[in-house]
Amino acid sequence: MKTRDQLSRRRFLKAGALGTLGLAAGAAALAAGRGAAAQTGTAGADHGQHGGVAMPGFVGEVDHAANGFDPTDVLTDFNWGDRVSTAADGRTLREYDLFALDKDVQVAPGLVFPAWTYNGRIPGPTLRAREGDQLRINFTNASAHPHTLHFHGIHPAAMDGVYEVVQPGESFTYEFEAEPFGVHQYHCHVMPLAKHIAKGLYGAFIVDPPEGWPPADRELVMVMAGNDVDFDGVNDFYNVNFIPFHYDRHPIRLKVGELVRVFLVNMLEFDLLNSFHLHANFFQWYPTGTSRTPSEYTDTIILGQAQRGMLEFRYRYPGKYMFHAHVTEFAELGWTGVFEVEA
Repeated sequence: MKTRDQLSRRRFLKAGALGTLGLAAGAAALAAGRGAAAQTGTAGADHGQHGGVAMPGFVGEVDHAANGFDPTDVLTDFNWGDRVSTAADGRTLREYDLFALDKDVQVAPGLVFPAWTYNGRIPGPTLRAREGDQLRINFTNASAHPHTLHFHGIHPAAMDGVYEVVQPGESFTYEFEAEPFGVHQYHCHVMPLAKHIAKGLYGAFIVDPPEGWPPADRELVMVMAGNDVDFDGVNDFYNVNFIPFHYDRHPIRLKVGELVRVFLVNMLEFDLLNSFHLHANFFQWYPTGTSRTPSEYTDTIILGQAQRGMLEFRYRYPGKYMFHAHVTEFAELGWTGVFEVEA
């Protein structure tokens, strides 16, 4: 059952009242006593790095050092293997070490979330390989709950991360060939599934074609999700790479004319659909990243949970350009950012 505060928060948002009242009308009531506050995010706001002019934001800054990860770094942190060698059959063998860990993560200033993480971060490490590589993922469950790793892609049943549940203190090694090339993900597959994913057990898994994709000037990974901070099965905030409003407060810097490639993954629980909208531009969209031919040229893409793909674009003109979910409530509650394009 929804509380009166939760219902009021959503009514305020749908009525457009958040621009006047700020997040305090919803988030402070929701997280009473935990220090979450808000501002309207107007052009006159005194946060030098704040990129938005119309979306709300938090007062203060998330302590990324205490969290142990920064969403700005997550954008370009691709793990091509903790150890790379040549297998007996001559293929490249990539080994990764992953562990599940219970960890308190600050999602907003003063608001701490008891998360479940892979390697102490959300999303987990972005694992990257080439199609045909042999992969060996050594998973250790260092948490207080049973977990697994379920990879999207093609692999044997015994490596699927569903029935071989890894108990606290135990380990399991997943080994399979990287295929097909494209943009994929991994996540825990222990029931209740929605809880294990929503608490943070997910990450991106990217398989390049054997010869690689055509060169791009910048490659970024964006994992869309929500933050259910009171565990009622309703998202209270929305995000890319887990921290709401991060790329609004810390714009992503680009240059005019450079080719930008975004690996986009939707891991949102508790809402049926998510979306990505790019302002003042269009992008080529490659569903699942498994085709060399884009399916459409657009500025907005709609994704269900676990849907993902690759988008590419260039900016012609300098300036600040928003990107966000084209669901107003999602954008006003954190899923918004800015590309700052320089000449």
